[in-house]
Amino acid sequence: MTAGEKAKAKTEQAKGKAKEAAGSAVGNDRMAAEGQAEKSTGDAREAKEKAKDAFKH
Repeated sequence: MTAGEKAKAKTEQAKGKAKEAAGSAVGNDRMAAEGQAEKSTGDAREAKEKAKDAFKH
């Protein structure tokens, strides 16, 4: 996993988690859903990079 992609995945996950929590806290379902989607994007990016690493070794 390249350092840049790893950092990008972690950033997306953290931003998504924060946005989801904020949306839930204020009762904004749209914001919570956007946060969940952003977190999922980060999770998918991380999984893709881990798979690439597995095939390199």
